[in-house]
Amino acid sequence: MAQPSLYPVQELFMNSLPICAGKHKEFVSMGDNKMKMVSAVIKPFKLDDVREALSEIGVQGITVTEVKGFGRQKGHTELYRGAEYVVDFLPKVRVDAAVSSEIVDQVVEAISSAAQTGKIGDGKIFVTSIEQVVRIRTGESGTEAL
Repeated sequence: MAQPSLYPVQELFMNSLPICAGKHKEFVSMGDNKMKMVSAVIKPFKLDDVREALSEIGVQGITVTEVKGFGRQKGHTELYRGAEYVVDFLPKVRVDAAVSSEIVDQVVEAISSAAQTGKIGDGKIFVTSIEQVVRIRTGESGTEAL
């Protein structure tokens, strides 16, 4: 017997309903991967280098968020008023760019080369599919809205 889905309602709606009412009556296509979200978690002092690298290859917009986290780097110990304590979460910057799938490899390479220091904690790059995007001001949707 097949395992039931954990999200049966989501699957039902994602496969059959339009994105929104009104002029945006495009249907979600589970196999359509024309747009990608590239999210990179990098060291804060590398942000300007990454922004410049993305601008050079034609990425027109990014979203930047200050975040904290740890991976293999784990954190570090600091001394404050003679007491040693562990800082578990290190300051990082998350850079998000929604791009067309044609340039996703260039975007990943640009971020990777601009953010790399060769030391532990350089960060990670995540690439995910975007089902739909709508520019609020004009109502454009799909890759035209990127």
